[in-house]
Amino acid sequence: MFTLLETATHSALTPVWFVLVAVLWVGFFFLEGFDFGVAMLLPILGRTDKRKRVMVNTIGPTWDGNEVWLLTAGGATFAAFPGWYATLFSGIYLPLLLVLVGLILRGVAFEYRSKRPEMSHRNLMDWMATIGSFLPSLVLGVGFANFVKGLEVGGNPPLVTTGFWQLFTPFSLLGGVLFVVLFCAHGAVFVALKTKGEVHDDARKLAIGLAFAAAGLSMVWAVWMNVVHAPTHPAAHAITWVLGLVAALAVAGAALLTARGRDGSAFIATSIGVVGLIAPMFLKMYGNLGFISSGDPGLDMWSASSSPYTLKIMTIAAAIFVPIVLAYQAWSYWVFRKRISVQNLPVEAAEPVPAATGA
Repeated sequence: MFTLLETATHSALTPVWFVLVAVLWVGFFFLEGFDFGVAMLLPILGRTDKRKRVMVNTIGPTWDGNEVWLLTAGGATFAAFPGWYATLFSGIYLPLLLVLVGLILRGVAFEYRSKRPEMSHRNLMDWMATIGSFLPSLVLGVGFANFVKGLEVGGNPPLVTTGFWQLFTPFSLLGGVLFVVLFCAHGAVFVALKTKGEVHDDARKLAIGLAFAAAGLSMVWAVWMNVVHAPTHPAAHAITWVLGLVAALAVAGAALLTARGRDGSAFIATSIGVVGLIAPMFLKMYGNLGFISSGDPGLDMWSASSSPYTLKIMTIAAAIFVPIVLAYQAWSYWVFRKRISVQNLPVEAAEPVPAATGA
């Protein structure tokens, strides 16, 4: 009887934790997506040091909190699905390392940009932030496209047998480009929402073009995924079609809303676009976790998940702490809700001039 109860608990909690992991990834891309976009747009919108400072300040109070969603998603994957975590690192360690390098670069850039007054130093930090945001966006886009397509695994324990260069197919490269363009559009809309004056006006103009480009790519992605790499279950297939089309239309709507000066509504629209892009990917990964078995025993989410006891403890902890974290993050965004401009920046103190020494 106890064994049957454990089996029932395991069967029930495994899908629950797959959904929770998916929610954490969706939350990460929704929040960190506009962070990535703002940093990638620094060379375009930040034509002066003050403009760059305004852009960095729009995400300054929250970027590191947004990044915690990635750490939590990775930690939840490791704890709830150790087999999934281990199999991923068996074949895509280098891409994950590139994501880590990018996150380190942008973290150092944001923390140390204002530590020295020289423009050469600040320009270096700005480029580190841009590259450090571009790398994760591109690599994660390529990676998730491969999960939709399916990575081949084999052996016991199952290991990824897809080679490194096999990851770069036309479909996966489309995923990488889509992530970059969509996050730039998301970031441009966020800058328009959080600023006023010249930065706001330029961000709004740029957001319109980026949003239309992202909408076009999203439409191509939705058609390609649902025609070539669609889920086998009819209901899941219908949902991925609906979500894909909603994502493309929402991003296109963001361009129109931005043109009308409705920055808040435009940001909601790009957010819907991001969620509509990521959610079908996890729907496609449900069950096989984005892997294609080339032989027994293969890998699915039930064989890759932790023990029933571990899942129960994690569920209790999540029920207690996740609402607290969400409440704190919502409060922090409320506190820093005001728009800023170059006129709001404090005047920086000039460098002290060394005292002259006489003979």
